[in-house]
Amino acid sequence: MNVIQEARTLIHENIRDYGMYIALFAIILTFTFMTDGLFMSSRNISNLLDSAGYIAVLAVGMTLVIVIRHIDLSVGYAAGFLGAIAAILLTQAGVSVWLTIPIILLLGIAVGLFNGVLIAQIGIPSFVATLAGMLIFRGALLQVTEKTGTIIIQDDTFNAIGNGYIPSLVEVNGLHLLSLLVGLVGIVLYIFSEISTRKNKIKYEFEVVSKPIFALKLVLVSAIIGYITWILAGYNGFSWTVIIILLVVIIYHFLTTKTVLGRHIYAVGSNPEAAHLSGINVKKITYIVFGSMGMLAALSGILFTARLQSATTTAGTLFELDAIAAAYVGGVSSAGGVGKVTGAIIGAVVMASLSNGMNLLGVGISYQYMIRGGVLAGAVIFDVMTRKKR
Repeated sequence: MNVIQEARTLIHENIRDYGMYIALFAIILTFTFMTDGLFMSSRNISNLLDSAGYIAVLAVGMTLVIVIRHIDLSVGYAAGFLGAIAAILLTQAGVSVWLTIPIILLLGIAVGLFNGVLIAQIGIPSFVATLAGMLIFRGALLQVTEKTGTIIIQDDTFNAIGNGYIPSLVEVNGLHLLSLLVGLVGIVLYIFSEISTRKNKIKYEFEVVSKPIFALKLVLVSAIIGYITWILAGYNGFSWTVIIILLVVIIYHFLTTKTVLGRHIYAVGSNPEAAHLSGINVKKITYIVFGSMGMLAALSGILFTARLQSATTTAGTLFELDAIAAAYVGGVSSAGGVGKVTGAIIGAVVMASLSNGMNLLGVGISYQYMIRGGVLAGAVIFDVMTRKKR
C-alpha cells in the first residue's frame, strides 16, 4: 500500500513530466483500437517516426529558446532555405555529401548567431527579430528555387538520411538483428544512467524514490524501449532519421542536465536578472541557444530535403509553428525556466501521432487542424494551471 501511495504522490507532484506520457499512451490506445491495430503496425510506426523527425529536431532547439524566455519564428523557412542550399551544392556545384552537410550546419549556426546578436546585443524583441528572419528566408527560398521550382537530388547517400535504414547484419525470424542490438544497448545505457544518477543523489543527500518505485520505473521504461525496438525491427529496423533524433536527444539531454552550461540556461530562463547578478553571462547564453537553434534548423532542413529527395518552394512552411506546438505539448513553460529535451521529442511524437492516426481514420484536414489546435491550447492551459498550483 505504501508503494501505491508513493506512486500516486510521485505522479501528482510531477504531473507536468508524466502528463505528456499519459496523453501519448491514451492517443496510442485510442488509435490502435479505432484502426484495428493498423496504427501500431511496424510499417506505420516506422513512417510515423520518420515523418516526425524534422519537427522533433526543431522542437529540441525551440524548447531551449522558450526556456530562456524567447521565441524563434525564422526556423521553418531557415530550414527550407538551408535544405535548398544543400540541394544546390549537391546537384549544381558538385560538392560531396560529406562536405555539404558540415557546410549547411555551419551556415545554420551563423544564422542562429545573427539572431542572437539582434536579440542580445541590439535588444530587438525575439518575436520581431525572428519574424524579420522568417520573411527574409521565405524570400531567399523562393529566389533560389524560382528557376526550376523543384530541385531534384539524385545523391543516394544524401537521400538515405531521410529514407534509408541502418544495415541489417542478419535477420532472425524476420527481425532486424542490428536494430535489436541497438535497442538492447539503449536499455543497458538507460539503466546504467539511472542507477548512476540515483547513487549521486544519495551521495549528496538528495531525496530519491524508494527502491520498489525505482525498479518499477526501470522495468517500465526498458519494456517500452524494447517494445518499440521490436516493432521497428519487424519492418526495416531503425531508420537513419531515428538514429539522428536519438543522437540529438542524448547530446542535448547530457548538455542540459549534466553540465554547467545547462544549469546556466535554466538559471537565465528562471530569472535573467538574478542570473546576471550571480555572474552568468546572459548574452553569451542567448548566443549559444540561438546558435544551437540555427544548427538544428539546418539539420531539420537536411532531414526534410533528404526525405523528399528534393528542395521545393514550399519547404519549411509552418515548421516553426509545429516545433513550438511540440515544445509546449512536451511540457515547456511559457514563463521560461522549465522544459526538458526529452519532453520536446514526446511532444513531437504526440503531434505526429495525432496527424497519422487521423489520416488512417480518414479525418478531413480541416478537422485535423482544429483538433491539433485544441491539443496545443490544452497543453498551455495545463501549464498555466500547474504553475498556479505551485
